[in-house]
Amino acid sequence: MSIKLGLLRIIDFFNLIRKRLLAFLDTLGLLAALSGFLIMLYHIGFGHETEELISIQRLYNIILCAIILSNVSGLFIKKWKVRDLRLRLSELAVIPLLLLILNARTGFTGVFWTQGLMLDFLTRNLAVYLIFLIALIIEVSTSTLKLKFRNTNPGLLFTFSFLFIIVFGTVLLMLPKATFHGIGLTDAFFTSTSAVCVTGLLVVDTATCFTPLGKLIIIALIQVGGLGVMTFTSFFGYFFKGGASFGNEFLLKELINEEKLGEIFKTLLKIILVTFSIETVGAVIIYYSLDSSGFSSHLSMIGFSSFHSISAFCNAGFSTLSQGLYQPGFRFNYNLHYVIGILVIIGGLGFPVIFNYYRLLKHFLKNKYHQIIGKKGYVHAPKIINLNSRVALITTLVLLLTGFVFFFFSEYNHSLKDLSVSGKVAGAFFGSVTARTAGFNTADMSLLAPVSVLLYLFLMWVGASPASTGGGIKTTTFAVAVLNFFHLSKGQDKIEVYGRELTKESVSRAFAVIFLSFLVISIAVFTLVLTDGQFNLSKIVFEVVSAFGTVGLSLGITAYLSIAGKWVLIITMFLGRIGTLTILVGIFRRLNRYNYHFLQKI
Repeated sequence: MSIKLGLLRIIDFFNLIRKRLLAFLDTLGLLAALSGFLIMLYHIGFGHETEELISIQRLYNIILCAIILSNVSGLFIKKWKVRDLRLRLSELAVIPLLLLILNARTGFTGVFWTQGLMLDFLTRNLAVYLIFLIALIIEVSTSTLKLKFRNTNPGLLFTFSFLFIIVFGTVLLMLPKATFHGIGLTDAFFTSTSAVCVTGLLVVDTATCFTPLGKLIIIALIQVGGLGVMTFTSFFGYFFKGGASFGNEFLLKELINEEKLGEIFKTLLKIILVTFSIETVGAVIIYYSLDSSGFSSHLSMIGFSSFHSISAFCNAGFSTLSQGLYQPGFRFNYNLHYVIGILVIIGGLGFPVIFNYYRLLKHFLKNKYHQIIGKKGYVHAPKIINLNSRVALITTLVLLLTGFVFFFFSEYNHSLKDLSVSGKVAGAFFGSVTARTAGFNTADMSLLAPVSVLLYLFLMWVGASPASTGGGIKTTTFAVAVLNFFHLSKGQDKIEVYGRELTKESVSRAFAVIFLSFLVISIAVFTLVLTDGQFNLSKIVFEVVSAFGTVGLSLGITAYLSIAGKWVLIITMFLGRIGTLTILVGIFRRLNRYNYHFLQKI
């Protein structure tokens, strides 16, 4: 008995040592990935002398050795589980590349000199950067799922994740090599907020102020801001870990608007795949719609296409052209305008709507295939399209059609005056689309008729659909408010749409969102009048509504605002993207805690 007890103690001792060693290796891997990423930013963001470059390369080697140590040791110490298989394989796949980099040309001497001359580090550095990014993604995403989010309010987590990315983006944009002539803190923070909140308002010219590195940072901020940082970290965490805790799954369920816990990873995967697929297809079509004579190389065409495809799908409105799509050489490229307009519409519909109608299309094609091959007849699947998707799509189409008709006639002899009929149609279509959170412009905004400015204000205020990349009060909120108005006019207590009843909570939430939107806009306008009263009131109102709706259209005063005025718009953009009600609920609502106990039957 004593021998057995002694063996158990020895086993417990070794298990304790293994757990502590695993914790050390996990910490080592995370610190190595973070250190490598920070040194990489220092490397590419600042200018360096030769001695500094040598020191940086030595630090790279040390960090890469730490990553190898963490991965190799972990493979032998960690338990191999089916759910962790992808994580183990990813660690295995990184090791050969790391060893190849460390021994490339130099035999792992740590100093890259040959006959007194430093070697070309381009190929090696790109590979090292890739390793650091992969390691950071793995470490951060898996560490995120280990955090205890069970009692964390989703609204607050959503808010702070955006705030963190904005601050981090500000630091990146202030790197010396991100701009040609430097940028101040306020302008960097404004640009980062505008990118993360997918707004598109500019205080500096993206084309002339930012270097290719700066533009890359901006488009990365747009991509992360459009989908949400928690979407990315949760997806990779699920992918590598194979699951999450029950409490984290409840939190993710709220963040991505998924009804079923078992479908969380599939929904995350679909969001990522659909986003990158649409953006890739959009970039290819944009590439072939361009005139190569306006670019210095095919690489610049690829960069332009990718940047504008991501910016359009995320409803950001950022452009690498100083005058936007109104710039000569692009002003009359109507194919380009239509492609960007369609990307904006798809991105503004929202992922639940896209997935819902995808299921309908899949069901239809499957039935047609079975009918053609004679396997079986048509099989009806009831209620594939839910009420939210139907209302969002119909409201979107009504707003687009109304805006198109209105702009066509109101701007016929104004901003569209010098265009052909086909050009007027394209301009009216794009004007209707871009007003709803996109922010691109194919016309001179200073030529807009006053009545068109009023319609712009309305469309910017309504914005896109829920769970989309756009802002505004949302199409469904506006639709619920309109439906409630008509039902109250008829003396009806219940709101029924397509045979389904809207809950009182939905109606109350809609009017709360509308009230808060007017409150935020009013306070922002009042404050801007105090800080920048030299501008016309109509321009100030337009600027504020554009910021709140995360649209990005401007009547030309953004860059000339005072520092206080810029911070007013920063806060307005943030509130418009996150949602004022979301922040208030996150602050004041306490999560329900259920304490269960078992009754013993006697």
